[in-house]
Amino acid sequence: MIKILILGGTSEASALASAVAKRGIPAIFSYAGRVNTPKPQPLPTRIGGFGGVNGLVTFLAQERITHIVDATHPFAAQMSSNVLAAAAQCGVKATAFTRPAWQPVTGDQWQSVASIDEAVNALAGPPQRVLLAIGRMHLSAFAAQPQHHYVLRLVDPPTSPLPLPDVSSVIDRGPFTLEGDLALLENQRVQRIVCKNAGGEGASSKLTAARRLGLPIVMIERPHLPSRIEAHTVDEVINWLT
Repeated sequence: MIKILILGGTSEASALASAVAKRGIPAIFSYAGRVNTPKPQPLPTRIGGFGGVNGLVTFLAQERITHIVDATHPFAAQMSSNVLAAAAQCGVKATAFTRPAWQPVTGDQWQSVASIDEAVNALAGPPQRVLLAIGRMHLSAFAAQPQHHYVLRLVDPPTSPLPLPDVSSVIDRGPFTLEGDLALLENQRVQRIVCKNAGGEGASSKLTAARRLGLPIVMIERPHLPSRIEAHTVDEVINWLT
């Protein structure tokens, strides 16, 4: 009998969890623990890291996992690398449930960069109001460009001072709408956006809103990952499992 570990945190992971639960396939859903109130799932759920490759290997053995589905954020490069290493050690089958990267279209004003550091450097220049749509982990890096007012959209209210000298935050949880993102950009008088190329539909409305308003975007491209098996729809994952 198969038993699945779904590494979640994306809308794709939630859709897969629902499909797996409906089919009665034994599975565990895992969150990294980045937000205080993660979305409830119809599967037994754990929250937190594993402790690197060795910790993940131990967990796979204890839970008798036969298949791992890596449906983490496209920028969770370390976790995705750990999955491949742990699966190889344990003889567990692994696939990544991925979504295509965003591609610029006519009217977009993208400056593609390869890293957070390059994104920080791209903000050199006169003061602007900048929407940082990058999550919490790398905010402190942008303190190197203190001339800007930074607007953050966060899932949870900050519980400690934010690591930027001039900042405001909007508390909201996706998926977002075009109307909502247009209102956000206009109400906050945003002049530039910095975001990660996460792909998918849940966060793409800000790209359309920026295009309509003629706003430039500093787009952080995805990190390189080792070659791996990938699926792009729930049905593809289910077929791989069964």
